[in-house]
Amino acid sequence: MLRFGASLFLALGIAAAGPVCAQAKTLWNCKDSGGKTTLTDQKADTVGKDCRIVSEDRVTVVPATKAGKSPAGFPKESASDRAASKVKQRETLESELTQEQSMLEEARKKLTEQEAIRNGNEQNYSKVLERLKPYQDTVEVHQKNVEALKRELSNLSR
Repeated sequence: MLRFGASLFLALGIAAAGPVCAQAKTLWNCKDSGGKTTLTDQKADTVGKDCRIVSEDRVTVVPATKAGKSPAGFPKESASDRAASKVKQRETLESELTQEQSMLEEARKKLTEQEAIRNGNEQNYSKVLERLKPYQDTVEVHQKNVEALKRELSNLSR
């Protein structure tokens, strides 16, 4: 049996070793009738004590499938299905690009309108910039979205 101080190091060592340590499958933290706490990996040391499992290693073995073979009944995609899917994806991206470009133009228009407005309480230019910031951010977001959609369309044609 181990003392509590040494058992902490053992617990850390076993936890760090993980699956490498084949003998330590289960680790128990036990208290005896005198209140002494011990940490053990031996089932025999837990008899007659109040124990709880600290860690438990479980191993699951799954047989490997043969490389290159799909399981029976696995759906196959034909060349025509792939081509149709690519066409639909292109149409969706082009539609999103058109919508995003119109939203970008609208955001630019609103920013231009706001830049032309000067309020009397904005004597400090930083207040003007503060008021324009949300409009600039919106334009930037739509620009990035347009660029990303164009990239996706160019990647699709490869």
